[in-house]
Amino acid sequence: MKTLQRKMKSVGPVRRKNINARAATLIAEEMTLQELRQARKLTQVRMAKALGISQDGVSRLEKRTDLLLSTLRKTVEAMGGNLSLVAEFPDREPVVLSGIAEV
Repeated sequence: MKTLQRKMKSVGPVRRKNINARAATLIAEEMTLQELRQARKLTQVRMAKALGISQDGVSRLEKRTDLLLSTLRKTVEAMGGNLSLVAEFPDREPVVLSGIAEV
């Protein structure tokens, strides 16, 4: 049985570098709300002020696994971003959904 480490050792240095770069890109594309806030260099206190909730509320929000889209949209907007919802299907190009959880 080959382990990932053994397989990576058998790959040339250029290919290994490309694999590691792609892995880093994929990892960077997926973040928790806490990781996203930290990447934006925002504190929970600052987010709390922007959202009109307590710092403890931000902490609880970041730990939740099920959020209303409107809550997620407000949180992303408080970080300076915009939330887009994309539906992906195997037989067509992705579709950006509009009119969901908009104010």
